Amino acid sequence: MNIQPIHTDDDLERAFLRLEELWQADDGTPEADELEVLSILIEHYEDQRYPIGSSDPVEAIRFRMEQRGLSPRDLEPLIGPSGRVSEVLNRKRSLSLRMIRRLHDGLDIPYESLMADTTA
Repeated sequence: MNIQPIHTDDDLERAFLRLEELWQADDGTPEADELEVLSILIEHYEDQRYPIGSSDPVEAIRFRMEQRGLSPRDLEPLIGPSGRVSEVLNRKRSLSLRMIRRLHDGLDIPYESLMADTTA
């Protein structure tokens, strides 16, 4: 096992190439151990270099609407009257706890996505 730290995108590319070579390694082998260590190094580098910000509740709702072919009118049972739906989708009204529960139950949107802070 010849594992090096990942400091640059070139190092990352080399790690990915090696990862591909090891992908089908059998459990309990030195290759499987190397695969596990490389995965951890890659994840750490990507988390440091390319952090993913918090989810945006409105974007999560819009994404689910697009996936399911829903219109704002379809959200009325979950959010309230059309005016309230419009306010939420246009970021003029925050989601209430009741709306969050209904959107989670009705559209299977994770609570974490619906409760993310959008003021940052």
